[in-house]
Parts: sequence; C-alpha cells; structure tokens
Amino acid sequence: MSVSSSPVVDKAAGGFSIVLLTLASGQFLMTLDSSVMNVSIAQVAEDVGTTVTGIQTAITLYTLVMATLMITGGKIGSMIGRRRAFAIGCVIYGCGSLTTALAPSLPVLIIGWSFLEGVGAALIMPAIVALVASNFAAEQRPRAYGLVASAGAIAVAAGPLIGGAMTTYLTWRLVFAGEVVIVLVILLLTRRIQDLPAEAGHRIDLVGVVLSAVGLGIAVFGVLRSAEWGWVRPKAGAPSVLGLSLTVCLIVAGLVIVRVFLWWEARVGARGGDPLVSVGMLKNSQLVGGLTMFFFQFLLQAGLFFTIPLYLSVALGLSAVQTGVRLLPLSITLLLAAVGVPRLWPTASPRRVVGRGLIALLAGIVSLILALEVGAGPEIVTVPLLLAGLGVGALASQLGAVTVSAVPDELSGEVGGLQNTCTNLGASLGTALAGSVLISVLTASVLAGIAENPSLSEQVSGAAEIQLAAGVPFVSDSQLDTALEQAGVPADQAQAIVEVNTQARIQGLRTSLAVLAVLAVLATFLTRLLPIEPASSTGRASTDPPPAES
Repeated sequence: MSVSSSPVVDKAAGGFSIVLLTLASGQFLMTLDSSVMNVSIAQVAEDVGTTVTGIQTAITLYTLVMATLMITGGKIGSMIGRRRAFAIGCVIYGCGSLTTALAPSLPVLIIGWSFLEGVGAALIMPAIVALVASNFAAEQRPRAYGLVASAGAIAVAAGPLIGGAMTTYLTWRLVFAGEVVIVLVILLLTRRIQDLPAEAGHRIDLVGVVLSAVGLGIAVFGVLRSAEWGWVRPKAGAPSVLGLSLTVCLIVAGLVIVRVFLWWEARVGARGGDPLVSVGMLKNSQLVGGLTMFFFQFLLQAGLFFTIPLYLSVALGLSAVQTGVRLLPLSITLLLAAVGVPRLWPTASPRRVVGRGLIALLAGIVSLILALEVGAGPEIVTVPLLLAGLGVGALASQLGAVTVSAVPDELSGEVGGLQNTCTNLGASLGTALAGSVLISVLTASVLAGIAENPSLSEQVSGAAEIQLAAGVPFVSDSQLDTALEQAGVPADQAQAIVEVNTQARIQGLRTSLAVLAVLAVLATFLTRLLPIEPASSTGRASTDPPPAES
C-alpha cells in the first residue's frame, strides 16, 4: 500500500497539532517511567516497605516486560487496528499507573508498574510508529517522527526533575496519579487519530511469541545484571557457568534463541502461514540501517543519562531537582533540532543529517571528558549537553521516517515492534555498559590509590582491599567520610581515602564516557547503511526491492 492511498491527517495546523500532541504525549509517558523514579528509589522503598534492591527489581522487570513484548505488541496492532491497540494499551497503562500510585507493598507495585504498565507500553509504542505513518504524508513524517522522538528524549531529561520535585515537596505517588489523568486526556483525543483498516484473517504465532519473548528476555536480563555479575569473569560471589559470568552465558543463550525465532518465522512464512515478523524485511538495507542507528542512538543516550546525573548528584552533591535543571539544556537543543531540521532542510539526506548528528553527539561526549576534573562545578555540563541535544535531535528527526518508509504501510506495525525492541536493547546495554565500566575503573583506581598511598597503614590498606575487591560503590565524599568515621578509621587516613576516591570517581566517569565516544565513532561509520535520498513518497525505499520471505 502506498502512502498516497492511506488516510492522512488534515494538513490544517489544528489537525496536525492535535494528532501529534496525542502521539507525542503517549511517547512521553512511556519514556517517563524509565527515568522519573530513579532519583526517588529510597523513598519509594520506604513507603512500600521494601529495600532499594526490591525497587530496582521492579524497574528491571518493567524493562524486561517491554523488551520481550514489543514485537508481539506490534503484531497485535496490525490485527486489531493500531488505534485500537493504542487505546487498549493506554487503558492497561492507566490501570497500572493507578495501581502503582496506590501500591501499599512491593508485590502490588510490581503488578502495577512492572507488569501492567509494561504490557500497556508494548501495545502503545509500536502503535505510535504505525499511526504516524497512517496520519501524516511522507513530507510531514520527518517532522512528526522528530517531535514524537523528542518527546521521549525530553522525558528522559525531565524525569529526574519531575521525580525529584514530587518526592522532595509532595509525594512520588502523585507522578503516577498524574499519569492516569494524562492517559484519560489521551483517550479522549484518540478519536481524532485516523487508522489503517485492521488486517483480517491474521493469527498470533504463539511459538514465535514464546521464542521472541524468551530470547529477548534472557539477553536483556543478562545485560541488566552485568553490574552485579560481571560481563565475562564472574565477580566475587556471583553465579558462574564453567568459569564464565552468568551475564555472558545469558546473552549468548538469548541470541541463540532469537536466531531460532528468526528461523521459525521464515519457516512459517514459507509455508504460507502468518509469521509474527516478516523476516524478509530484514533483507531491506534501509530498514536494517535505520534499526541499527536507533540501537546506537539509545545506547549512547542512555549511557549519557547514566553518567552525567551521577556526576552532578554524587560527585557534586546536587539535589534531584538541581540535577534535573542542569539536564534541561539537552532537552532544549534536542527539541530545536528535531523540529528545525525537517522544517529548514526538508530534502536533506538522512545519511548526512544522522552523520552530523553523531559528530555533534561525539563532540558533546569528548568535551565533557576534557572538562571533567576534580573541583569543577555543575556548569561544565552545559555546553556538552547542548551539543549532545543537537546530535540526538538530528537523529530523531530522520530515523523514524527512514525505517517506516523502507516498507509498505501495512508493515508499519511490525516495524514499530522491531524499532522499539532495538531502542530497548540499546538503552539497556548503554546503561549497563556505562555502569560496569564506571565501577570497574573506580574499583581498580581506588585499590591502586590505596596501595600506593604511603600515609595509609598496612592494616587499613589490607582491610580496604579485602572489603572493596568485589566492587567499589559510587558514593559521595560525605557518604564515604561518614562510613569511614563509623568504621573507626583515623581522621588523617580517612581524608586520604576520600581523596583517593574523589580522583578515582572522576577517572571512572571519564573512562565510561570514553567508551561511549568510541561507540559514537563506530556509529558514524555505520551511517553508510542509511539512504542518501530523503524518505520516499512510495512508502518504501526506492532502491530496495519489496521484502520477500526467506
């Protein structure tokens, strides 16, 4: 089906704005939950009578539910209609938000936050991708996708500010109560959204559902636990298989199952069945290029949003609200780039725009590495964040249109499932990789600094090396000073340890950012996978043949 034959939203500003506001609001909500509570974990744990580990488990499960069901959610949307899937997802998500707001205990919190909201998000996010395709003409899509993507990225930046303000001045429960209100407004506005007809005669491939969910779930779970278990060599006390960390074992097992899933889907398609994913789409170079760039965008974005708030809140001691305010420059330039690039350069080459966006993102990371130093103030992150925002916004302005225009419109729901699977994988890996590198370097630097410091007694050095061998926690100077005082460490030696930790903390942050910089450079080489020409008005990349089942 071509774009020209699909219903598109009224080009009047009012119609465009309402539909876009509705879809962008959905994207904002889906992303908000991934960042809004990270600054409030301790208070949430206290209110529901659990530990910080319990809340982190709930966050992990939320990510797992989304990652495992995205492909299935995209298929369901093509069967029942994307607008209906979007609306049902909103209802489920709203019920989850209400349950979370009222949760008296961890099990109830997990049911509402991790499960119901995760299932709702798995229906909503692929539907958003498809609904943009069915509501906007080809020339409008880059701007529409840019604004929707920027709403998600802004939620990542604004999440700590919203969560910190609510937790500090009111209660975190109001965040989820507010989500219920927003969901109700979104549901009222969904009648303005036009949809492609539901595809009759389709059935859910249950074997494919199980294989995709298990494969992706195992791989993502391994990544999420890498900080505790280690990547290849197991940390002290961590589970292992044949001397290898359970992390690498789960990742490999998950990838093997995903490969079996792709084989199964090709087999179902070859027999004339109804596969969960049309495997032939993955032979489309433009689609693969767009999905690859989505993966790297969210990997780099998540890595930055892990390291920079740590520097601001732990190294510099800023409050959650102050940290959120310092992250706003990224939101500003991200929105400007996402909106401005399609408006000012509507026929720009996606490959060139994404390439320059990655260079801007790389410049932001490198400038932050150079600026980080002991004693530097929070203002040093402003310019790097402005550059990073420009970079992410440039990518957001192109990638949605690149992936959807690579295939016929009737496959946009499946593309949405694949796209959001790649973004979840990228975000999970970016956070885990940045965190594990940070802790590894911090641990090595602290242990080396303690061993080489002549002012520390052998007794203190030996005790520190034994207790910190499994990993040095990323703590502020005041937290460490209090812990050392409670442990009875002499004041002069405690001060020496604090200074070692301060230096090591910055070294860990720099190394973590350096890894992200290397990945950004790698991504620039992969931009050759993207098309030179802007999104085709035929709904499919003009240089690629129609996807065929393998």
